[in-house]
Amino acid sequence: MLMAHPAVLKDLIAQYEALTLLGAGESTPQARQRLADISYTLCVATGTKDVDMAVIAARHRLSGARPEDDSLLRAGAKAEAASGV
Repeated sequence: MLMAHPAVLKDLIAQYEALTLLGAGESTPQARQRLADISYTLCVATGTKDVDMAVIAARHRLSGARPEDDSLLRAGAKAEAASGV
């Protein structure tokens, strides 16, 4: 499965939350369509079929979402070791 860049996921989540907070579901046809488009894109980007699950999956993929994820720390340690620091 293709993985969306974290910056894209963060932007999609922000747009989805803003549209839902503004009540786009009960607003103009354009706002409803934009919410539907963002929801669909979130689902495609996360490989889910439900927008609520898509938001959860997207948040899970963002940096710092999992405190036990030390991949950035390991990458930094390897870079320091390679540079002799």
